[in-house]
Amino acid sequence: MEQLGLEGMPRRLYSCTPSRLNSWLDCRRRYRFAYLDRPAPPKGPPWAHNSVGASVHNALAAWWREPYERRTPMTAAILVSNGWIAEGFRDQEQSLAWRDRARDMVSAYVATLDAADEPVGVERTVATRTAVIAVSGRIDRLDRRGDELVVVDYKTGRRPPGPDEARSSLALAIYAVASSRVLRRSCHRVELHHLPSGQVAEWEHTDETLARHIGRAEQIAEEASAADEAYRERLPASGRRRPPGEPVPGVVVPPEVDALFPPSPGPICSYCDFRRHCPEGQVAAPDRSPWDGLATPEPAV
Repeated sequence: MEQLGLEGMPRRLYSCTPSRLNSWLDCRRRYRFAYLDRPAPPKGPPWAHNSVGASVHNALAAWWREPYERRTPMTAAILVSNGWIAEGFRDQEQSLAWRDRARDMVSAYVATLDAADEPVGVERTVATRTAVIAVSGRIDRLDRRGDELVVVDYKTGRRPPGPDEARSSLALAIYAVASSRVLRRSCHRVELHHLPSGQVAEWEHTDETLARHIGRAEQIAEEASAADEAYRERLPASGRRRPPGEPVPGVVVPPEVDALFPPSPGPICSYCDFRRHCPEGQVAAPDRSPWDGLATPEPAV
């Protein structure tokens, strides 16, 4: 007998982060590997450039948690050293060289800050809902400037970002909307702070441009949610609790389900964590060493 639906029941919201939404846009196969397959395919080795970025972000967050009198460039450098992540580098010599470079960039950056100008939030999680999505994310730093909130995102990549990257960033727009709703204060300005160069890329959104970003997020969510549901219908979880030590079988995805999550081959496939599981990505881009994502020239020890 066909089960009757319940009219008027609210539909289930798609729970997500900006990273999940961007993963769907970037490569649907990688999205499936990261968010749906359980167990997920094993990832490749850690990347050195991610270690640099995480070390810098952690040090800056810790710096703002220090007492005011300890918020100095020297403290920032010490925090980088104490929390240095040495994964993905070619050898210890390369790791130490990049640790020293990270110390220099973080201490130079905090020297431009007013240590007494307490942020509204550091590594703060914000969330919001619409009729389609329940989205949450963590902001590197949230400032208050006058009556306005400002979203600040740290960058440590090779190339300084420009205003167009701040304008088009779905994550920054979502953070601005969520911050405004959580703290009940206007938030339209978003900034990308590039520590290696000291440059700041900024954009002042309007209510209309923020609404367009949210509409885009809802459209992405509807596509991903439909694919998620099709995946779950065709690959139901067994629900059986396995005894300790019993191996977990890999995920066997039927062709019709795999077709819902096609790869997007391109140069970025060289740096995909799931490259070993994707023949198309292996053909599209060459293998990279875990330290190849670091900026050049390499600093001296």
